[in-house]
Amino acid sequence: MVPRTEIVFDDDCKIQKRQMVLDVHQVGYFGGCANNGCVALLVGVGAVATASAVISGSIAVVGNVVYWLERRGQCFR
Repeated sequence: MVPRTEIVFDDDCKIQKRQMVLDVHQVGYFGGCANNGCVALLVGVGAVATASAVISGSIAVVGNVVYWLERRGQCFR
């Protein structure tokens, strides 16, 4: 997962605002494995994917809080 900033129009305030979203990207591909090698590979891939989701999600949450505060300064409704 990768955090990405996109710009959308806020109808309530009539301004453009930024928000962070998470995009899912495939990092790699493995063609084949056997027995314990497969298990170890899948466990490793799962751990990396989980860590990526937690870190990217945290970045997106913090980014959206900052963008929300920014919007509050631009919109007085």
